[in-house]
Amino acid sequence: MKTVVLGSGGWGTALSMTLCDNGHDVTLWSHNPEKAAQMRRSRENPLLKGIRLPDALQITGDIACLEGADMVVCAAPSFAVRATAAKAAPYLRPESVVVSVSKAIERDTNLRMSQIIQEETRNICKVVALSGPSHAEEVSIRMPTGCVSACPDRAAARFVQDAFMNDYFRIYTSYDIVGVEISGALKNVIALSCGICSGLGFQDNTKALLMTRAMAEMTRLGEQLGGTRRTFGGLAGMGDLIVTCTSMHSRNNRAGILIGQGKTVEETMREVGAVVEGYYAAESVHQLAESESVEMPICRCVYEVLYHGMRAKDAVSELMTRAKKDELLERTWL
Repeated sequence: MKTVVLGSGGWGTALSMTLCDNGHDVTLWSHNPEKAAQMRRSRENPLLKGIRLPDALQITGDIACLEGADMVVCAAPSFAVRATAAKAAPYLRPESVVVSVSKAIERDTNLRMSQIIQEETRNICKVVALSGPSHAEEVSIRMPTGCVSACPDRAAARFVQDAFMNDYFRIYTSYDIVGVEISGALKNVIALSCGICSGLGFQDNTKALLMTRAMAEMTRLGEQLGGTRRTFGGLAGMGDLIVTCTSMHSRNNRAGILIGQGKTVEETMREVGAVVEGYYAAESVHQLAESESVEMPICRCVYEVLYHGMRAKDAVSELMTRAKKDELLERTWL
């Protein structure tokens, strides 16, 4: 099957390698032709140091590589998804399937990534979200990993399942694309908050409290938007939350640690040196929670720290001294 992966970051590259392992005809596209040329020569992505790219993997900076593609994987950073989808649109066919693997909500529009792709491609083909606890660094060395292929069209979800699944990359299907995408966006914000706690010197008790209560927020918003509650306890929800909040592979977690240690947001972004999706998601999630009248105190505090200079210690104090609650009598789960 002819497959094109749009986006030569670590995740796009790791997925390209998986698709090559499965015997597909795979092209990895980079928006930067110079980077594409360098990767062709070195057979390595600097973001996945020491990992040799398959000889069968084609790498290009020419968007015309999309001609005749059966499956297109959109692995661009969230801020570039709209522009990337617009570039891809002229090459897509009704029988093509687009797979969205970026995890975010667009600022101001509050659209999920699959909705942006549908908008820019005028709904010419099916769009499936692929998400779950999956660090590129581990998938690229073939560590056992599980993700969810989500689409209201079950046949499209199974098509993506069949394309990606092998003995180290296990794929489940789901109809709940809303819940899967909301989970993917929110877990980045929560990982930032867990990193902040680590940077402040807090340990396991605090992080367990934070992750569990953040799951309540994720579920409240997801259900309000039409997601299914079970999704948030699954791979795309709790699974991705655990891996992103506990691993140093996570740029969001690392960024939070630096902020908790006292560095400014600007200093933190420079030091991490790559896209920190949770930074962008924090503002989008705050806007969405406000517009939907959903109570999300943890996400709101992360937003205040990142965008309005609230001290991290003050955010912790505010959260810990909120009004008393009964865990089982809240409006939604937890």
